[in-house]
Amino acid sequence: MEVEELKVGIGEWKIARQPQRLITLGLGSCVGVAIFDARSFLGGLAHIMLPDSRQFQEISNRAKFADLAIPDLLEAMLKQGARRSSLVAKIAGGAQMFASADRRLLNLNIGQRNVAATTSVLQELGIPVLAQDTGGNYGRTMILDTGSGKVYIRAIGRPLKEI
Repeated sequence: MEVEELKVGIGEWKIARQPQRLITLGLGSCVGVAIFDARSFLGGLAHIMLPDSRQFQEISNRAKFADLAIPDLLEAMLKQGARRSSLVAKIAGGAQMFASADRRLLNLNIGQRNVAATTSVLQELGIPVLAQDTGGNYGRTMILDTGSGKVYIRAIGRPLKEI
């Protein structure tokens, strides 16, 4: 059977059911959040760019922000029949893509901040994080298989990895 792959762009989220796969490319400092319900074989994948929307006055795209995208994705999944008690998450990305000799710039590490915000929001929503592949200094592709709930990570020069 042919499996349809749905692409999730930067600052976007999507929901899919078995046998579809959700895939997002280019996770550098961005964080991919895969949420899965094994009872309904319903999955969601978000490609988050920034940790916190409260620093911005006008928000044209809620899916860019960890504090907005994850609750929005959760709400949409629940409307599609996911059971909150069955949901689990896996996250990837949050890399430090550019080295800096200036230690002050390391405090601006958006990748670490994205991971921390994502983890915090998931915890607040009561969704356990089962696995993560975060940090480092390389980009990733994240794939959620809604038939199994497995999440795969691809990175240049590294073997395919299941988290």
